[in-house]
Amino acid sequence: MSYLTVLRRLVDQQQFVSLKNNVQVYLNESADIQALPLKALAHAHLGERVEAEQALVTALQSIAELDEDAQVDLAGVYCVIYQIDKAVALLESVLASHADHSLALARLAWCRLQVGELDGALTLYQKSIALNQNRLPVWSALVRLFIETKQGQLAQESLDSGIACLNETHTQLPESAVEQFTKQFRGLQLEVWIANQEIAQAEQWLDERRTTLNEDEWVNLVVAYVQTLAGSNQHTEAEEALRDGLKHYADNLILISQLSELAQLQGRTGQAIQLLRRLIHLAKQQGKPEAGYWVRLSNACVHQNEVQARKAAEKAVELVDEMQESEATPLQQITALRLQAKNALAQVESQEQNFELAESLFNEVLDENPYFMNALQGLGQQQMQRGQLDEAIALYERIKAINPAKGYSSLINARQFPDDEETLVRMEKVVRQPSLEGDINASLLLQVATAWEKRKDYEKAFSLAREANESSQQHLHYDSKAHRQACARTRYAFSKPLYQHRKDCGVDSKMPVYVLGMPRSGTTLVEQILAGHSQICGAGELGVIPSRIQGLNRWERHTGSGRSYPDCIDDLTPYVVEGIAKGILEELQEYDTDALHIVDKLPHNFENIGFIKFLFPNAKIISVRRDPRDIAISNYFTDYQAKHGGMGFAYDLEWVGEQLADHNLLMHHWQQTFPGEILEINYEEVVNDTEGMARKMLDYIGVEWEAQVLSFNELDRPVKTASVWQVRQPIYKTSQAKWKRYENHLAPLIAGTNKKIEWDAIEMLSLPEPGFLTEGVAFFNDKKLDDAERCFKKLLHHIPEHAAGNFMLGLVYAEKNHLTEAIELMEKAHKLCPWNKHWRKDLCQAYEMTGNIEKAEALKQPKSVDIESDESSADEFMAMTSLTQSSAE
Repeated sequence: MSYLTVLRRLVDQQQFVSLKNNVQVYLNESADIQALPLKALAHAHLGERVEAEQALVTALQSIAELDEDAQVDLAGVYCVIYQIDKAVALLESVLASHADHSLALARLAWCRLQVGELDGALTLYQKSIALNQNRLPVWSALVRLFIETKQGQLAQESLDSGIACLNETHTQLPESAVEQFTKQFRGLQLEVWIANQEIAQAEQWLDERRTTLNEDEWVNLVVAYVQTLAGSNQHTEAEEALRDGLKHYADNLILISQLSELAQLQGRTGQAIQLLRRLIHLAKQQGKPEAGYWVRLSNACVHQNEVQARKAAEKAVELVDEMQESEATPLQQITALRLQAKNALAQVESQEQNFELAESLFNEVLDENPYFMNALQGLGQQQMQRGQLDEAIALYERIKAINPAKGYSSLINARQFPDDEETLVRMEKVVRQPSLEGDINASLLLQVATAWEKRKDYEKAFSLAREANESSQQHLHYDSKAHRQACARTRYAFSKPLYQHRKDCGVDSKMPVYVLGMPRSGTTLVEQILAGHSQICGAGELGVIPSRIQGLNRWERHTGSGRSYPDCIDDLTPYVVEGIAKGILEELQEYDTDALHIVDKLPHNFENIGFIKFLFPNAKIISVRRDPRDIAISNYFTDYQAKHGGMGFAYDLEWVGEQLADHNLLMHHWQQTFPGEILEINYEEVVNDTEGMARKMLDYIGVEWEAQVLSFNELDRPVKTASVWQVRQPIYKTSQAKWKRYENHLAPLIAGTNKKIEWDAIEMLSLPEPGFLTEGVAFFNDKKLDDAERCFKKLLHHIPEHAAGNFMLGLVYAEKNHLTEAIELMEKAHKLCPWNKHWRKDLCQAYEMTGNIEKAEALKQPKSVDIESDESSADEFMAMTSLTQSSAE
C-alpha cells in the first residue's frame, strides 16, 4: 500500500489533524507533488483558510502533472472552499476517463446536491457506494439525502448499512475515527427519527443513553437532537429538551450555551443575556475559559445597551491577553478568541459611530486573518453606512469568495445583483439548509426574493418573500391586538385636557426636529434633504425618546406604583419634565455643537408625539406619508434588526394593514390635539417636486433656503437604516406604485387596513396634580413630617397599592414613633417590591427597634430574586431628571 493511499484513507476517516501532520512529513521527505492537494485539503477542513489557499496555489502550479487521484483531491479542496464550478470541472474530467472512480462520484454527488439536483446526487452517491461500501462518509451523505427527500425508510436502511459497515471495519480504524463516526451515526439516528416523526422513540433512546454515556457524550447527543428539532421548526420541543437535559446536568456549559442561542434567536434577548452571565459565572467556577462568553455577551448587547456591550468586549480582550498557551487552550484557540474579542470591540465602536477607531480594529483583525467573516461583514456594513459603497462592495466580494451565499446576500443588500439565475438557484439551496433558525434562513431568502424582483420575476419574488416571512413569524411575538390597545391608551392619555392642565410643563426649544411616519415611508430621504442644510444636523434614528419612556417605566417599577407609561405621564412635575427635556437637548447637541436643529428620524416616534410635545411644546414635527400599498410591499421585502421588537408587524401583510390603520388614527388624533403644528409631507411629492417640498420643510423649521440640500446624495454622513443604499442615489421614481407588481397578493393587506378598529374600554387613573411622591420625599428629607404625611396619604388615596407611598408613609410613622403602623406599611411595600435592598434594610431596623430580632434576621438572609435593572433604575431616573436621590429608595 502506497503512502498516498494511507493519507487518502485519513480523508475517508475524516482525520484531518492527522492528515495535516502526516502529509507535511511526507512532503518534507519526498516532495511528491501528488500530495500537495492533500495538504490543502487538510488545512481547508480545519478552517485554516490562509494556509489552505497557500497550499492550493502551490498545487495549482503543478496541476498539469497531477494524476487523477490528485485531481480528485484538488476538487475536494474546491468543495470545502465552496468553489463548486471548479470542483465540477475537475471531477467531470476525471470521470470522463475513469467512470468508476468512487471518490470522484461521491464528490460530484455533493456538488450536484449544492445546486439542488437531488436526483442526480442520489444516483452518483449510489454508484459510489456500490463501488466502495466501506466509505463511511458516503453512507452519512445518503442518509441525509433521503431525509431531505422525505424517504424515511430508505434513510433508516442507509443508516443501518453505515452502522454495519462501521461495526465491520472498526478494528481497522483509529480509535478517534471510530468515536467520530459513532457520534455522527448517533446524531443521524436522531435525525431519522425526527424526520419520521418518531419523537417518543428518540426521547426514550436519549434517556437510555444517559445511563451508558458520560456527561460530555450524552450532552453532545442532546445538542444534536435540539439542533435537529430546531431545523425542523420544532423550537418549543427543542427548548424543552434542553431544559430536561439541565435537570440532570444543571451546570453544563454546553446546554446553557445552546439555550442562550435559542433564546437570542427567538428574540428573548434579555433571557439570552442572563444565560450568558450565568455561563460566565459557571466558567469561572469550573476553571474554563470565559472570554468567548464575554464576546457573545457583547454581541448580544451591542444593539440594546452599548455601555454593557463595551464592558463585555473590553473584558474579553483583557481575558484573552492574560491567557497562556497550554494543552487545554492551544495557541490556535487563543488566537481565534483574540480576533473575536477585538472584532466585538470594533462592533461596539462602529455602533457608537467611532468609525475611524472601528475601522482600525477591523483591519487589525483582517491583517491577521483575511478570511475572518465577522470582520469583513462588520467593516462592509460600516462602509455602507458611511456612503463608501465601492469599499463596501469590495469587502462583500471577499465574503463571496469565502461563503458565496453570504457574499451574494451582502451584495444584493448593496444593490449588486447576480447576473445569472443559476447563482440564485444555488443561494436558494443554501437558504434551505436546516439550522437552529429552522428549515430555511429567512433573512437570506428575502435577499434572494429581492434579486428575483430585480429580474422582474415578481411572482417568484413574492412567493419567496412570503415563505421567508412566514418562517420568521414562528419566532415573532407581535400582537396586533395589543398594539391597537396601546395606541388607544396613548390617545386617551395624551388628550387636550392634559396639556391644558399642564401648561407650565416643557422646555421652550426648537432645536429638536422629529421626522416620523410609517417605516419605509420616505423618512430617510426627508432627513437626508434636511441634513444638507448648514444649520441642520441629521442624527439618524435615535432611541432617545423610547429610552426616556423606558426610564419612566423603570422608575414606576422601582417605586412599585403599579402604573406604567403612558398612564404615569400625569405624575410628572414641571421640574421633572424640565430635567428630562434638558437631558435630551444635551444628548442631541452632542451630535453637532454648532447646529441649530438636530433631526431625529425614528419612524415609530409617531406613537410618541404626545410625549414629545409634553417635553418640547415647540418641537418641529414632520410626518411623512406615502402610498400605503408601497409602504406595505417595501416592509414585506425587508428583514429588520428590530423584528422581535416594534418591527414584528412587517412580516405579515394583514398586520401591516392594521398598523397602517393604527398610524392613521393616531396621526388624526395628533393633528386634532395640535392643530397646525405638525407638517405633513408626501413622499411622492418629495420625489416629483424635490425643491418645492424642501423649501416647504425648511420654511416650517424656520431656516433660510440653501440650494445645497438638493445634493443630498453627496452628503458625507452615516446612515444606519434599511434605506442606506438609497440615500446615496439621486432622486428616482421607480419606487412609486411598486405595489402594482403585486396587486394580486394584496388581499390580506386590504383586509387588515379595512378591519374595524376596536379596543377594550380604557380605565385610567388620573391624578389631580403631579408629584405627590417626590414632594412628600422632599418634605420628609426636610423633617417636615406632617407635610410629608399629607402628601403620601393623598397619593395612597388615589393609588392604595403604591409601594413607595406605603413605605414612605411607614418611614414617617417610624419617625413619629408609631412603630406598629410603620411596620405594617413597610411590610406591605416590601411584599410589593421584595428586591429593594434599601427598604429591606430599613424594615430590618424597624423590627430590631421593636425587639423582633427573629424577623430581622430572617429578612437579612439573601434572596434569589434578581432584578438588577430595577435596582439601578432610581439612579437612572434621578440622573435623567436632575433630581437629587433621597431615602425614597
